[in-house]
Amino acid sequence: MRAVIHATITTVAKNDWDRLFGNHYPFTRYDFLLALEQGGSLGLQRGWLPQYAVVYDDNDTMVAAMPWFKKTHSYGEYLFDWAFAEAFERYGFQYYPKLINAIPFTPCQGPRLAISEGVNRGEMLSIIESELLKQHDVSNLQSLYVEPDLSHAFADEGWWQRFDIQFLWQNRDYGSFDDFLAALVSRKRKTIRKERQKVSEQNVQMGTLQGNELTAGFWQQFTLFYQRTYLKRSGHGGYLTPATFKLWAEHLADYIVVFAAYKDDNLLAASLCFKGEDTLYGRYWGCREELEFLHFEACYYQGIEFCINHGLQYFDAGAQGEHKLHRGFEPVLREGFYRFMEAPLSDAIEQYCQDERSALREHLKTLQTYLPYKISD
Repeated sequence: MRAVIHATITTVAKNDWDRLFGNHYPFTRYDFLLALEQGGSLGLQRGWLPQYAVVYDDNDTMVAAMPWFKKTHSYGEYLFDWAFAEAFERYGFQYYPKLINAIPFTPCQGPRLAISEGVNRGEMLSIIESELLKQHDVSNLQSLYVEPDLSHAFADEGWWQRFDIQFLWQNRDYGSFDDFLAALVSRKRKTIRKERQKVSEQNVQMGTLQGNELTAGFWQQFTLFYQRTYLKRSGHGGYLTPATFKLWAEHLADYIVVFAAYKDDNLLAASLCFKGEDTLYGRYWGCREELEFLHFEACYYQGIEFCINHGLQYFDAGAQGEHKLHRGFEPVLREGFYRFMEAPLSDAIEQYCQDERSALREHLKTLQTYLPYKISD
């Protein structure tokens, strides 16, 4: 077995990469990552340097793959480590660069290590880690929003676990949106109906766009919406370039679902989602004009209705947002794993992770008491 680190995904065989990762999760698709890279959303100036790790067996067959990135900052990760970086700086230690195994700008749980049948996860993880550390002098390695089946391998290898709380809608065999509403307590049910009615009263018409309905004109408008959203929220034009959106449109249209709002036949707002095998992922939102409750309609209620109508089991509407709780999204724990090189602050960071896990487990229990669902007998 030998590990090879690729500084660009273009030197990795597309068929082998997609064979290992499959097509159930859109964000590890070769074309998704290629669009980030070729569209200029990654690179030295962006502080995200691709380091795609692949393992070949003795027959030169690719048997494992992981998307890694060398980072010179902590933006676009969502399971944030600013406290670690500040502590390192305060005591005169260098925190960056670091290596992270994640999907850039995408806090969605999914596969982070793909392996062939019969291959041991722990062994592959160890081989890849060893090769990464041969090539890079870093303070730490991280794997973010990891699927549970990989968690055990990280734990067995001695990585430290951290949690994040997200909110996930779950389809309990609802036949319609009204069936979903019927599962809620009366007050929450009435609130959602009033919010949806208010959007309609503002002369807004909603539509769902997929495939060839996503025209060049739509992408031009949506890119402006996206940039405007980030400018207002963060003071910059967003992490993704127009070229990345264009490449996604060309190569991943079958994975994209857009909930579009129109007023007087003009595009007013849109929520862009990606569709997996059993999950809808809400990713980006933007608007030309902010109207009351339009964000909830486009980003939450349309997605719930789509999942019900298309038999999808989950709706992951993005990071953070405890307001999702009152609209039927249930709090769930997501995991990240960390490997710090031996340093004077290591013990303190390990203790921080333990304390944080305990606090978030308790917070999860508290959040669960606020769920809007009727209590079953």
